[in-house]
Amino acid sequence: MAKEKVTLTLDGGNLAALRSLVGSRSLSASVDRAIAAHVARVKHLAAVDEWLEELEDAHGPIPPETLEWAGQLIDDWARRGKRRKAG
Repeated sequence: MAKEKVTLTLDGGNLAALRSLVGSRSLSASVDRAIAAHVARVKHLAAVDEWLEELEDAHGPIPPETLEWAGQLIDDWARRGKRRKAG
């Protein structure tokens, strides 16, 4: 895919942390991978939102207690993932 040169304003602390992590490797490549991961996540969340709308159209509104249960399930899953990465 074609590359395009851009100017970005980034948080200094985040930039310093990234530089210390990637060392002599390409800072641009690291930022590009981070952007690609973020784009993939946003696309995934948009697809989930679309799917939920389809479910609501077909079956009616999702009960609040079901949404709370699903939210708790996702929060628990996210916490387990963070523990695995930290350990």
